[in-house]
Amino acid sequence: MELEEMVKEAFEESIRVKERFLKENIKKIIDTSSKIAERIKQGGGVFFMGNGGSAADAAHLSAELVGKFYINRAPIRSASFASNPSILTEIPNDFGFEYLFERQVESYVKSEDVVIGISTSGKSVNVIRALKKAKEIGAFTIGFTGKYGDYMGMCDVLFKVDSDKTPRIQETHILLGHTLCQLIEYEIFGDDLK
Repeated sequence: MELEEMVKEAFEESIRVKERFLKENIKKIIDTSSKIAERIKQGGGVFFMGNGGSAADAAHLSAELVGKFYINRAPIRSASFASNPSILTEIPNDFGFEYLFERQVESYVKSEDVVIGISTSGKSVNVIRALKKAKEIGAFTIGFTGKYGDYMGMCDVLFKVDSDKTPRIQETHILLGHTLCQLIEYEIFGDDLK
């Protein structure tokens, strides 16, 4: 395959996956952003988790809420459970990797919070255990996954990208995350723009 054809195919496939995802999920994205904004207004925070590339997305999206997206505004309480190197090594060493995020949920999450688990396969045991624990606590749980992510079906809201290709799933996840950040920011601080 020629390099030019490879580039063209990657971009076109990414666009197709995103267009299909938007068509199937636009109302769910808006409804979910409103529910997250309500939790934040009631004193809740937003916690993210994921492994590998999803860990990077978790840290990235948390930073968008703590810092700013478009509006220069007060910070939103948020953290990534994939960002503290000491926790990332201590919990797996002492308890097992499957407890990495669950222990942090037990430590930090309250019933008014939002917990977002990101897993392209939907099979990440540490993400699934943490989402179940967050639901037990009463937090609002959201899953970002791919085509076969039914293992995360316990979430209050599950966003499944209709692809089995990790790069296409991750590209859609970060766009979804950015869109939620933008909507949340607007719903909470939109009056600052008027």
